[in-house]
Amino acid sequence: MQRPTTFADANATFEDGEFVIVGVPFDRTTSFRPGARFGPDSIRMHSWNFESYDLETAVDLSDVAIHDLGNTEEFGSAADMVRSLREEMRPIYAAGKVPIVLGGDHACSPPSVEAYPESAPSLGVIYLDAHMDFRASYLGEPRSHACSSRRILEKVGARNIVVLGVRSVSREEIDDNKGIGMSYVTAHEIARDGIAAAVQKAFNMLKTERIYISLDIDAIDPAYASGTGTPEPFGLTPRDVKYVIDQAAPRLAGLDIMEVSPHYDNGNTSVLAARLAREAIVRYVAAHKGR
Repeated sequence: MQRPTTFADANATFEDGEFVIVGVPFDRTTSFRPGARFGPDSIRMHSWNFESYDLETAVDLSDVAIHDLGNTEEFGSAADMVRSLREEMRPIYAAGKVPIVLGGDHACSPPSVEAYPESAPSLGVIYLDAHMDFRASYLGEPRSHACSSRRILEKVGARNIVVLGVRSVSREEIDDNKGIGMSYVTAHEIARDGIAAAVQKAFNMLKTERIYISLDIDAIDPAYASGTGTPEPFGLTPRDVKYVIDQAAPRLAGLDIMEVSPHYDNGNTSVLAARLAREAIVRYVAAHKGR
């Protein structure tokens, strides 16, 4: 059997598509286990596991206009990736479409947000990650995946980004953030108080018209998602992340799913990532079509 080359049910042209899938096979800034460059194609392959019909929303993906733009080139440096991906994303936003970006390491998220037009409705970001990713620079690279929430903050402002699920952070990041004020909710708080309280805190902060969700798959506990470059125990559950997506979907401006490294498990992380991408699509469609 030939491996599918597109995301399941992505049969629409770019012009007709409401959602656009973009793969970014880039992991040059990975700091522990490489392999996220294989994430986009693995997620696509595992997306064919599911029925097109969604039981909860009664949305059938075969009726949804989805276009798969394919993968970007494989870049030699983070700077090249950032410049090129920003240009790739701009016409998607300009055409009023919702991008679903499959990484790739988390360095791919800031340019996906930076491409969002200044003239478009106001944008907030929910950043799901085991790590704060708030370093000014890491190993001499300001575009490292360890710096991504900070780069996004520079685009949207400190009041328009909330990090959920963090449980690994350097003292330097905590000290820097005291003067900057990026909001975050730790995985330990979520375990204690529940995901609904964390999402409500995020929504109380994000008064923006639209929300972009950036999901590092390591936000999810490695018991569920071990196929990632920097696994961190005591994480969120898949249902926690599903809840975040469900609640934000009516305001969704875009979604990225980063840091899936398929060689470290038997496909369960890729299939989970594919299912969460589908969740964003069906929940957005349900919210906007009155289902």
